[in-house]
Amino acid sequence: MTRYIPRCNQNNKQIGSKSHQFEEEEEEEEEMYGKTISIIVLFAFLIASYSIYMGTIDPTPYFSQLGKPSPPCNTTTTRQPLRVFMYDLPRKFNLAMMHPNISDVEPITAENLPSWHQTSGVGRQHSVEYWLMASLLNNGSDEEEKEAVRVLDQELADAFYVPFFSSLSFNTHGKNMTDPDTELDRLLQVELIEYLENSKYWQRSGGRDHVIPMTHPNAFRFLRQRVNASILILVDFGRYPKEIANLDKDVVSPYVHVVESFADDVVVDDGALDPFEARSTLLYFRGNTVRKADGKIRVRLEKLLAGNSDVHYVKSIPTTQNIKVSTEGMRSSKFCLHPAGDTPSSCRLFDAIVSHCIPVIISDKIELPFEDEIDYSEFSVFFSANEALEPDFILSNLRQFPKEKWLKMWERLKNVSHHFEFQYPPKREDAVNMLWRQVKHKIPDVKLAVHRHRRLKVPDWWL
Repeated sequence: MTRYIPRCNQNNKQIGSKSHQFEEEEEEEEEMYGKTISIIVLFAFLIASYSIYMGTIDPTPYFSQLGKPSPPCNTTTTRQPLRVFMYDLPRKFNLAMMHPNISDVEPITAENLPSWHQTSGVGRQHSVEYWLMASLLNNGSDEEEKEAVRVLDQELADAFYVPFFSSLSFNTHGKNMTDPDTELDRLLQVELIEYLENSKYWQRSGGRDHVIPMTHPNAFRFLRQRVNASILILVDFGRYPKEIANLDKDVVSPYVHVVESFADDVVVDDGALDPFEARSTLLYFRGNTVRKADGKIRVRLEKLLAGNSDVHYVKSIPTTQNIKVSTEGMRSSKFCLHPAGDTPSSCRLFDAIVSHCIPVIISDKIELPFEDEIDYSEFSVFFSANEALEPDFILSNLRQFPKEKWLKMWERLKNVSHHFEFQYPPKREDAVNMLWRQVKHKIPDVKLAVHRHRRLKVPDWWL
């Protein structure tokens, strides 16, 4: 007997009967469709159950969220500064090197902190340790401007700052192994290591969460292997083996520039001042040409570059008067040469940046500060050592450098130069705050290493 199935079209009219074969096909399709839906529902249920169990989704029913307003698009989470505990070391480890009569009893605060005693020269170049210490004493109320704040409770600290002025110690207590005063530098290092290794918090992390500045290549030279797990603040890695310093744990710092910043380097509104034409010297270098290691390239460059009418290449030592001459020379030059010194980097690079003179960097092994945030190729020119030593290679490239490209680099240089300023109190995005942010980036890996170290019986079994 033929079955009739009532159906409605869009006009609600009944459709006629269907053949028995068509009915069976339709029933089979409906059955398959039902099975498919059941499998999909079951599969979705299993995924949701597993996700809730593993904690990857919020188990709150979806429909309970529908009535809640969406957060505004510009909502941002509050930025938390790095919490730093600073050891209260005896003054002989830091400020007494600047001011021998400073009290060892009275606590150092923002109010009685001595100012940096040198305005220029090698001492200022290596003063990063002072500016980091000073920043932690700054008691300004605007926490949002700070990348790091001092905490007095060690249990609350993310990192521990060791205010040992290791670079100043080297510059103060003798500069060669035969100088009797060098022994004072060594004894300070011995005493500091003993102090740290007796600290509960050093022992807890093996020193991994401790921040130690040593920007002079000879700083901490006697016992630096004893702090090789710490976060070291270094200018470059030229003097250190990989087991002491590497990019995975350490922070690359700029030198403190010794020339005055070019604050008035602006273009007037009517365009009357053309900075490209106003800088009459093509390439500028003034410095010591007798250097070690890769710095020996300076003598060879002198033979290639000196004597050209558009190049200033002069031997010089960093006296107060010579620094003033360099200040004016960099400000009147389009490009400033930065060959390697005793180590891959030198203060000259950062002098060029604050002078808004396009750096010409010749160093095959240089590491640059803040490079995860700053693209140096936007305002610097790079040559390998081999390229630089080809006759006329550097000058032919610079003489043909497009004016439009130079102006774009010059504008970019002015926009980034504030990242290389050390000052007290620190300012937003200056060198001090940039360094603390770099330290903050290292902390997650530090915590991972500390936690693994505590529980592993066979360390680094996977290497």
